[in-house]
Amino acid sequence: MGMMRRDRNGGICTAGFLRRDCAGELSARSRRTSPAVKGPAVSAAALAISFCPRPAFAHPGRPPAPHDLAASWATEPFAVAAVLALGLAYAWGLWRLYRRAGAWRGVTRGAAVAFALGWLALAVALASPLHPLGSALFAAHMAQHELLMVVAAPLLVLGRPLVALAWALPRAAHRAAAGVARAAHALRALADPWVAAAVHGVAVWAWHAPALYSLALRSEVAHAAQHASFLGTALLFWWAVLGGRGSGPRRNDALGARLLVLFLTALHTGALGALITFALRPLIPAYLTTTAPWGFTPLEDQQLAGLVMWIPGGVAYVAAALWLIAGVLRETPLGSQPLGTVPLGDALGAHASSSARAARASVSPS
Repeated sequence: MGMMRRDRNGGICTAGFLRRDCAGELSARSRRTSPAVKGPAVSAAALAISFCPRPAFAHPGRPPAPHDLAASWATEPFAVAAVLALGLAYAWGLWRLYRRAGAWRGVTRGAAVAFALGWLALAVALASPLHPLGSALFAAHMAQHELLMVVAAPLLVLGRPLVALAWALPRAAHRAAAGVARAAHALRALADPWVAAAVHGVAVWAWHAPALYSLALRSEVAHAAQHASFLGTALLFWWAVLGGRGSGPRRNDALGARLLVLFLTALHTGALGALITFALRPLIPAYLTTTAPWGFTPLEDQQLAGLVMWIPGGVAYVAAALWLIAGVLRETPLGSQPLGTVPLGDALGAHASSSARAARASVSPS
């Protein structure tokens, strides 16, 4: 899709047509060829058919129709390669770690499962037909963004990716990785919950401005930048809120701040979703002519997109807040004291010793 078919006097089949179309056109031309060149022409036709491109879709150009969707897997080679590389590196690092330290040491079973689920969400967002469908439906594009920001990002953080990826590095690269880590330490202020929430919030609101959103639909470079900023700032946000440890909340005296930024993020992203849902006219011109084959008017598609951002996103932030509180209560040694006699600050902060013990038990690659 997205390319015009050459005329009869032209040369090649385009990506908008299936192999059988290419085969039929080349076969017809071979029958009109003189006997002297028919043999070589047939061979060339067979070679051309073998390399005739399958349907490919991208945000720029003509969006896919419903009958095209089944053939639109893995339309972004670089994104697919990055997702595969991440999954393989994590698995290799886990294998090396567990071979040295024993199963579920350093990265727990729960953390490994969380990373696997986050990686699967990342693959669905970037390598499945949901990606090209985003060029036809605002709601599909919004679902892709929500998968990146409120499903894949927190699960990847809970998977303790830096531990596994450090073990995936060859021994010769450890010194260089340590240098990079020391240089990145200067950016530790970004891991403050308030700073991370502000950076992520700016990215979300800026890219949903109609002008920038339309630019992302026209330009592959802008589209890649949009996805990178959504995923990158979401990873930063969830790292600051959930901490780097997959087995429980990170030791952080600012637990109240983490809960508050979750609430505020749910509030402002929900407000943005509500604005999109209740807008009286379509906001993104690119979707004015693409929704009809899918049974939606542009305004209905936009309303569904707003609801996708508003409802599931809010549920994810509430679930994260409950997870933090449950982790604190689970690690609070109440003893024989009645719950009413324990100060709330002590109850929420009593998990320090167990977190410190877990930190000392963390395994480092050697």
